[in-house]
Amino acid sequence: MKFSNFSLHHRIASAIQRCGFTEATPIQTQAIPPVLAGRDVIGLAQTGTGKTAAYMLPLLHTLIQAKAKEPRALVLAPTRELAEQITAFTSSIIQGTHLRVLAIYGGVSKQAQIERIKRGVDIIVACPGRMLDIMHDRAISLKQVKCLVLDEADHMFDQGFLPDLQRIIRQLPLKKQTLLFSATMPDGISTLAEEILQEPVRVQISPNRSVEAISHRLYALKQTEKTPLLM
Repeated sequence: MKFSNFSLHHRIASAIQRCGFTEATPIQTQAIPPVLAGRDVIGLAQTGTGKTAAYMLPLLHTLIQAKAKEPRALVLAPTRELAEQITAFTSSIIQGTHLRVLAIYGGVSKQAQIERIKRGVDIIVACPGRMLDIMHDRAISLKQVKCLVLDEADHMFDQGFLPDLQRIIRQLPLKKQTLLFSATMPDGISTLAEEILQEPVRVQISPNRSVEAISHRLYALKQTEKTPLLM
């Protein structure tokens, strides 16, 4: 399906064209309509299938139609790398709009992140540990959050983040849209989904197949060559 068929806000549609996207992937085709409709969604698909755009594009379509100083969307991710990836994609789509996105994770200045929050932000993309840290400092208000996204929920479960997720979720408004995206559904995440999602639409894209968009290569390197190639 073409992205033009979704009738997204013209600013979002223009950004999609600017990024060179034309055809939606299967997960995007199936997930975008119910997200636009305000439904809770469980999306099961492997890495590399386009899950970030599947939830972020319709989410931005909704957020762009209003303004607020406090965060209205919270995306939780298991790693700094994924948080940065989601933030980079979001930044490319919201160029030229009033929307603002901020990544929150450990290993960098917490005070700098708090200062950004004070200046106003619409979308928070956070790792659970640093998010809880800032919440404990009472440096953020989540009263206006309209949408919660759990991205790579299975990895957050594998890394022991389930208690942190539950603590964060308890501080969010009861009335909100919740989107859960994962490659698999371990028992802990399945139980959490039952607790926090309301009559979710389930979208499942070949969860047991390898993703053709990902290729693997093995390179033999000297120890001294590894670090420069990762920069």
